[in-house]
Amino acid sequence: MAIQPKGKAETVVTRSNFKHIYWNMNQQLAHHTINGCPVNSGDMMGSGTISGSTPDSYGSMLELSWKGSKPVQLNDGGDRKFIEDNDTVIMRGYSEKNGVRIGFGEVSTKLLPVFKKK
Repeated sequence: MAIQPKGKAETVVTRSNFKHIYWNMNQQLAHHTINGCPVNSGDMMGSGTISGSTPDSYGSMLELSWKGSKPVQLNDGGDRKFIEDNDTVIMRGYSEKNGVRIGFGEVSTKLLPVFKKK
């Protein structure tokens, strides 16, 4: 995951790996369906936060900044305890096995400030 402040370069703040997932996708599907959740062909499943065992592989800003007590350093000299207004969060993913790598592209979103009524 990377953070890109408005008008600045991005900083990769964490690298995680699906091998750290607590329940694999088969177990998550079973958990949903055994509790009565209707699942159909074509439905998307999300894994949730994936955190590794080392600080550079934590899966959320809460973990990365240790509840805000240890700011995450950005390449531009700034830091973040949490995502701020106008920051863009970027996630990229790929799968690799036996030297073959397949990329899943990137997803990004910009956190906009709260709209305040006048």
